[in-house]
Amino acid sequence: MSLTIWHNPRCTKSRETLELLRSRGIEPTIREYLKQPPSKAEVETLIGQLGGDPTALIRDGEPEFKKLGKKKANLSRADIAKVIAAAPILLQRPVVVSGKRAVIGRPPEAVLALVK
Repeated sequence: MSLTIWHNPRCTKSRETLELLRSRGIEPTIREYLKQPPSKAEVETLIGQLGGDPTALIRDGEPEFKKLGKKKANLSRADIAKVIAAAPILLQRPVVVSGKRAVIGRPPEAVLALVK
């Protein structure tokens, strides 16, 4: 099984999710998205892999989001991809991807749905 974690090592939930995977014997590919920012197309793909409400992928409590002067609920899928590509700190983390599916690791145990 090949998993990729979109990881921020400064984030507690991201570290907990990585440790949870490792405790299950899974060593995911680690993508530090702040060092390797995603393109708009990559974020659009990620939104599709997550399914559901695309606004779940954006962190609206960050100062970078507040500068936009917009409400999360009013952002389209394309807006979300553009905003995250421009300011990757706004990506909800961690995100774990397996094939065509992805899950946000909040709580970390949510990612276990990908490894069953």
